[in-house]
Amino acid sequence: MSEEILKARSAVADNLAIIHGKIAMAKTLYQKQTGNDRPVSLVAVSKRQHDNQIDAALAAGQRVFGENRVQEAWGRWAQRCDLYVDLSLHLIGPLQTNKVSDAVALFDVIEVVDRPKLAKALGNEMTRQNRRLDCYIQVNTGKEAQKSGIAPEDADDFIAYCCDVAGLKITGLMCIPPIDEEAAMHFALMQVIAKRNNLSILSMGMSDDFEEAIAFGATAVRIGSAIFGARDS
Repeated sequence: MSEEILKARSAVADNLAIIHGKIAMAKTLYQKQTGNDRPVSLVAVSKRQHDNQIDAALAAGQRVFGENRVQEAWGRWAQRCDLYVDLSLHLIGPLQTNKVSDAVALFDVIEVVDRPKLAKALGNEMTRQNRRLDCYIQVNTGKEAQKSGIAPEDADDFIAYCCDVAGLKITGLMCIPPIDEEAAMHFALMQVIAKRNNLSILSMGMSDDFEEAIAFGATAVRIGSAIFGARDS
């Protein structure tokens, strides 16, 4: 094994250990404040990362990964899925309807359900492939034009549509707060929508704000740079 690979494994393993420690502390504080002991899953964001980095995370025991692009994910994970049967792959980037078939075949969780056409396509494809994946509704809490996601005021009706019409298994919500606003108010809004719709999973919080997200009930945090460092261009 080359020195470069050994360094990558050491650095990634150290970063994962630090992050798991911070997650544990934030989770303990949340439990003390609310009385709720909720598990928190670490989703390692592996988009555009070098193979050495991915293998280092796998060697350190990480099994939950998030990817933004379906085709890129196929190239990275198709063979690794055969080697690691306990992998869980989350799609966390925008999904076009013409990629739905590949997405349903590869991923275990679709975090980006954000419009009726996509919901219906996913429901039909899951029936065709006989796969019933967990799906999250992506909420555009900041109503940013450049971001995907359903508007907060439309979330309740859309969740009902996804379950009752599209036939999806909606288990949670996902959001990406605006970078120029306090994340706390967006996390709090997500908590309210989830509670109102009896959803147990909140995917929110990234490298810079995951501890704050856990304080607002996050059950999954999506972390890339704090694990892997800068991404390949």
